[in-house]
Amino acid sequence: MAASGNDAKFFTRGKIQEFKSELQDAARGKDKKFQKRKTVLKKIVANITMGNDMSQMFPEVIQCLPIPVLEIKKMVYLFLVSYNRVRPDLIEHAIPHFQADCEDRNPLIRALAIRTMSYIPLPSIMTALIEPLRHSIKDADPYVRKTAAICVAKIYLVDFRLVEREKFIDSLKDLLKDANPTVVANAVAALTEISDRNDTMVLKFSFSLAAKLVAALENCSEWGQIYILDSLLNYVPQTSDEATIMTERIVARLQHSNSAVVLTVIKVLLYLMNYIESKQSNDYLCKKMGPPLVTLLSSGPEVQYVALRNILLIIQRRPSVLKDDVKVFFCKYNDPIYVKLAKLEIIYRLARESNAAIVLTELHEYATEVDIDFVRKAVRSIGRLAIKIPPAADPCIKVLLELIDSKVTYVLQEAVVVIKDILRRYPDTYDRVISVVCEQINLLDEPEAKAAIIWIVGQHAEKIENADELMDNLSYTFLEESTEVQLALLTACVKFFIHKPQQGQKLLPKILKLATEEIDNPDLRDRGFMYWRMLSSDATAARSIVMGDRPPVNTDTDRMELGALDQLLLHTGTLGSIYHKTPETFIRFAKGKALTDSPALNAASRKALISLPTGGPPKPVSTANLLPPIPQALRAMQQEAQESHDMSGPAPPYAPTSPAQTESMVQSPSTPSHGDIPTPSRQGTADSESSQMRPAPPPKSDDPYAGLDSAFGGYVADQPKP
Repeated sequence: MAASGNDAKFFTRGKIQEFKSELQDAARGKDKKFQKRKTVLKKIVANITMGNDMSQMFPEVIQCLPIPVLEIKKMVYLFLVSYNRVRPDLIEHAIPHFQADCEDRNPLIRALAIRTMSYIPLPSIMTALIEPLRHSIKDADPYVRKTAAICVAKIYLVDFRLVEREKFIDSLKDLLKDANPTVVANAVAALTEISDRNDTMVLKFSFSLAAKLVAALENCSEWGQIYILDSLLNYVPQTSDEATIMTERIVARLQHSNSAVVLTVIKVLLYLMNYIESKQSNDYLCKKMGPPLVTLLSSGPEVQYVALRNILLIIQRRPSVLKDDVKVFFCKYNDPIYVKLAKLEIIYRLARESNAAIVLTELHEYATEVDIDFVRKAVRSIGRLAIKIPPAADPCIKVLLELIDSKVTYVLQEAVVVIKDILRRYPDTYDRVISVVCEQINLLDEPEAKAAIIWIVGQHAEKIENADELMDNLSYTFLEESTEVQLALLTACVKFFIHKPQQGQKLLPKILKLATEEIDNPDLRDRGFMYWRMLSSDATAARSIVMGDRPPVNTDTDRMELGALDQLLLHTGTLGSIYHKTPETFIRFAKGKALTDSPALNAASRKALISLPTGGPPKPVSTANLLPPIPQALRAMQQEAQESHDMSGPAPPYAPTSPAQTESMVQSPSTPSHGDIPTPSRQGTADSESSQMRPAPPPKSDDPYAGLDSAFGGYVADQPKP
């Protein structure tokens, strides 16, 4: 602490000339134990830290390289790393000193020299680093070897051809067998980094090598353990016994205090469980993974959120991991909203018939909170709970009716939406709810809620006494509604007409006319035409289509596919597990991961096995090929404008001599344009026949829009009548 307080005085802006003169005076005079030069270098480093440009000190600082003091060498090397790109012509003067330091008796100086050289991405430095690095990889001191392993990865980022040519990757593989665990961890980290950036390099570990890496975990640092554990994904068990032995050796790491180590251990265990056939062994591992995951929830909110997003994936793939711990995920009053929403999703996933009552009580309490987003999610979860667990449907309906009676607007909107799904899931079971929901129709103003109540009215029109009044009131604002509501109202009117033909015979033509003539949305217009023609041709068939049996609502859509889950669980503890996306979908040139087939892969995992696309990451594409083609008509206009610009006189590119010529030029252009494409007519087939008889100009090979003149020539537009 005292040294740090004394160094604070160096953080004052200094003048370069003063620093130069002080270094020169110290070099000429007596500098006992190099204290003067050490003081000046500290001032220079402090100014670099503050953002001041010290590059003009390059010649004087390089002269301090021969000083055999580790602290001075560190500051000089830091200066060289900071300004090597500014003065690349002078950096070559430091190469002899680098090479001398690589052969120093002090291993700290040797490691410092090769590390600094790997930080300087200049060809001359890279060339001079080859031999010292080769000797450092085989150095007697483990500190130098572990530093050399990381340097190989740094050089690969600068010049991968140099690393491949000098066969440094083979040297890294030899370091995997080193007796020092730290050296092994750094070699694994370097190989992993290189493999992620090399399309053709695939790491494959044998059982013996994987066992050796696991044995090195005991004496590694936390981050060394993470690198080694993560590298075990490159080991593919060939028998179920191999995978079982490996899980027994690493399961003790679940007790580690570092959350990153715990998540990485869980990732490896989940990976190896795909190669274990014994259900008893998998159940044991699931039981062991539960407590460490629960312990992560006692950390800060950020760590909690990361753990919750990973837990959400884990319980979908291995539901038995936390099947009895649903209470652990109940929300606290001081949880941030993002933690509450993540917990809410997990509570729903863990809900089953035995704990449905407890979960419903908790969700009911959440629905009375003040946070609107959280309340909406809670009400939506109550509806999903009713669909997921049939015995819980009655209590869920009771809770939803209580929430509707509260008259809270946003609660009411969500309750109507989920009741619609419950009515679909359990037809003819909760008809008593329909009248209660219809009484709230005037309070609904959100598109999703209005579409839900419209569906209820249309689907159950024969059970609603005033269905005609409700449909008339809803149709008044048809043109002002959103597309979602318009589509629902159109279908509901057809259902209402089928249920009650006498009451709906006036409303249906009105809605169909609006949908086909006043609406610009093609989906809505096409649906209107479809209903119109279907009802006018065969009303019985229309009834069987519109009112036919629909697939029941279920929770299968909430589940992620097994193969996608296995792939995402290989990224446990990374951004991919938080986004629930594989890294290659949001990181450019990221290398994908997937389970590898082997004789030990169990049947369930093999059935859902996903293979990675071949060919490596996509190459950058030239944007020149992505430009839209220029239409021929526009190209002709550009050519004419260019010709007129090149002419000496101001004469136009063409000058019609008579009105007849002008009219003919307007009606019959020499190049195809949008006006040549015939539009559908309601007057019969005359327009279409004339368009077919009109000869089309021969298309040019470079015009992608050529030949479209007759694309719609055979279309016969008729006016459907119900």
